[in-house]
Amino acid sequence: MDGVIDGVRKIDFHHPYTPYDVQEQFMYTVYDVLQQGEGQVGILESPTGTGKSLSLICAALTWLRNHKKSKFESSVAESAEKFKDEPDWIVNQMLKRKREEILKQWEEREARLKKIRAKEKQLEERGSKRRRLQDGSLRKNGKTDDDDEWLLDGGQDDDASQGDDDPSGFSKETRNLMGKLGMGPLQAKEEEEDTGGNEIKIYYTSRTHSQLTQFISELRRPTFPASLPDSLLGDSPCAESEDIKHLPLSSRQRLCINPSVSRLGSLPAINDRCTELQQPKSNDKCQFVPNADNLSLTHQFRDNALATLPDIEDLFELGKKLQVCPYYASRTAVPGAEIITLPYPLLLQKTARDALGIKLEGSVVIIDEAHNIMDAVANVYASEVSLSGLKLARQMLGVYVKKFGKRLKGENRVMVAQVARVVDGLRDWLENALEMKNDQGIVDPNVLLRSKGIDQINMYKLIQYIQDSKLAYKVEGYVAHAESQDADNNSPKFSSTPMLHTLLSFLVSLNNLSSEGRIFYHRVSQSDIKLSYLLLSPTHAFSSIASSARAIILAGGTMSPFEDYTAHLFPNLAESKITTLSCGHVIPSSNLCVWTLASSGPKTDPKSMEFEFSFQKRSNKSMISQLGIAILNICTAVPDGVVVFFPSYGYLDEVVAAWSEASASQPKPLWDRLQAKKAIFRETKGGSSDEVLEQYTEAVLGNESKTTSKPSSGSTRNGALLLSVVGGKMSEGINFSDRLGRCVVVVGLPYPNIHSPDWKARIEYIESTTLERLKSSNPSLPKSEALAAAKQAARDFYENACMRAVNQSIGRAIRHRNDYAAIVLADRRFGTDRIRAKLPGWIRGGLVEGCENGGLGQMMGKLSGFFRSMGAPNDA
Repeated sequence: MDGVIDGVRKIDFHHPYTPYDVQEQFMYTVYDVLQQGEGQVGILESPTGTGKSLSLICAALTWLRNHKKSKFESSVAESAEKFKDEPDWIVNQMLKRKREEILKQWEEREARLKKIRAKEKQLEERGSKRRRLQDGSLRKNGKTDDDDEWLLDGGQDDDASQGDDDPSGFSKETRNLMGKLGMGPLQAKEEEEDTGGNEIKIYYTSRTHSQLTQFISELRRPTFPASLPDSLLGDSPCAESEDIKHLPLSSRQRLCINPSVSRLGSLPAINDRCTELQQPKSNDKCQFVPNADNLSLTHQFRDNALATLPDIEDLFELGKKLQVCPYYASRTAVPGAEIITLPYPLLLQKTARDALGIKLEGSVVIIDEAHNIMDAVANVYASEVSLSGLKLARQMLGVYVKKFGKRLKGENRVMVAQVARVVDGLRDWLENALEMKNDQGIVDPNVLLRSKGIDQINMYKLIQYIQDSKLAYKVEGYVAHAESQDADNNSPKFSSTPMLHTLLSFLVSLNNLSSEGRIFYHRVSQSDIKLSYLLLSPTHAFSSIASSARAIILAGGTMSPFEDYTAHLFPNLAESKITTLSCGHVIPSSNLCVWTLASSGPKTDPKSMEFEFSFQKRSNKSMISQLGIAILNICTAVPDGVVVFFPSYGYLDEVVAAWSEASASQPKPLWDRLQAKKAIFRETKGGSSDEVLEQYTEAVLGNESKTTSKPSSGSTRNGALLLSVVGGKMSEGINFSDRLGRCVVVVGLPYPNIHSPDWKARIEYIESTTLERLKSSNPSLPKSEALAAAKQAARDFYENACMRAVNQSIGRAIRHRNDYAAIVLADRRFGTDRIRAKLPGWIRGGLVEGCENGGLGQMMGKLSGFFRSMGAPNDA
């Protein structure tokens, strides 16, 4: 029950457990952002282990249910206002009927879903096996006399070329039918009203499939009251609670149940084959696509999806059971869903949202793991093509034309020749670029397109042709088919690479160059080089989300520093529209010890060596040696697992090589001395992180009886040391909880290479756009001041990229309330106010005051005392 206690607003968030103070603070902030609406943005940091996902669910769904209640009440009040001049008995009769209609509609829907839930539960109790997909009922493709499946259709007629292949993947006929059936973006208005299509929804997105699955499991924990006001519910049997209506959305690759399509493997091939099977001229229609014949099964799919809180695997199995396509049938559940989960690419690309029938207008968008949202936006729009890949593409086209060349009709013959010409032009440019002095650089698109005269080709029309004709799928499919028929032949195999689909993505980027995008070349090896398209700023790409949603929540475990999100995702949003929050951790302050190791000895000692692992100074042999001695001491004081993060793989190799050398003063190499303390493991570029992590875990946890919290003595090893890299596989998504990460050491600040072409371009772009913005907003600002501010904005962006990576690595250590760890920041720059301000609040709170002035000796005293106070570990 919501209310006010002692003058403080009190909201019941229906949290399944007693929430911590930091969780309550987080939930209130989320609720306030959603309540204010009108494009409000919340940038919220809640450390891993503080129950962030459950807090997001409880706050967002409590707000949604409360919002629905107030909406129902206001709709009744509006109806009364319309009849204010009528006699009271008419008004009362009308309001009674209105309430009864709303209640009846709600009760019927809830009863239908409740019945499905009861049936599902009964099936689970009986251990009933889901009906298997009837392979025998599938149409068999079989062999055709002349491989006609891969032959391009006759020339595209006018109707066919006018957007027949809608982004949704439906043919024009199918889209018309879907419109009549009330499905997808073309659903009829009356159906929308019946299923809740106009209601506000919560769109939740995260980076990986496993993170979404984990979120859905959290979604099953809380229960929420009905979305109707108590005055309407009365004695309704459904009045106590109302189950969450959730729908997961995903790509065809995860949801396709047609074996002849899903076996193709790659997403572009699956998309092309699926849409081809829906073309009017297709001889082999997909039997699973929703249509008039399986409408009742489609509605059954919809109701089951809304009743059971499914994940993607559940939707796939439901589609197999009902023999209806889950990718398309899930559209029918979108209007009735309250919360929709989907991966980054499906939310961040407008074309993908349109294809799925997603309308963000007035809805809530929650982006989890948002520390990498800007990179995610850039990745969605990125594309690249290599010289070796273009050679493969040319070979594939050659094989295809050799088979079908004489049968290709006019337009097909011309267009295939143009594709070959584009491939030759790009290949020619790249072969010349191999002779260039620099390994990488920016490419002028106009110069690139002049190669072999490909600027004379209508690129827009060519791209449209490749998409409509499914040329990439046909060529790659035929080559794979031909190779499988000729398995004994020793000729080179190249069908496994979807090279023409890769080329298509690059041509789309090339044809839609925005002011925010650039093309680069990069030498991969002596004989190979690639072209890549990079989005320098996410501002424009993200603007369609920012301008549509009622409210946006960016949430993550390590969001600091916050400035980049406001500057590059919401540059024109007023400060009053942005709420930021950095939550403390749920651990007691005594469970965390953070130390800035700025030098080998106290700052006052003239013999002390200052630690600065900048690119210019980090190769100093004495400093590397002193770092090794510091880590050796840390390994002596810290029980179990120690994880050290280096700024790059190259520097890690350099340090290990230096530690492995013996000297007159150190006859026994530091590496051997470290190995005597702890088993050492290291992350390698391109190596298997899973294997290294498994071995490291075994070394730390393998023999519980022999591993204690006491420092080792003599040659007895205690735990393990893992040497890793900031931004590497170990720095994100892996939990070094409890004994696996009793100490995390960060060596230096991992600034990106500012001299690389992509970072040069980013810096220039931010400077120029900041300058333009300052001039337009404040014309009287002196040019020198504007220029200085623009340069500072670029420097901040560069530094923030570094600090986000550092914070992500630090966040690996503390993972739950009873965890404890030490964090050592080995570089004098961590002691400066500017860098310190960019650390998460909970890390700053754990910093030992004045530690940057102490040295190794003082740090060892602190660490020893810290782990002594923690006692022997007793972690589950």
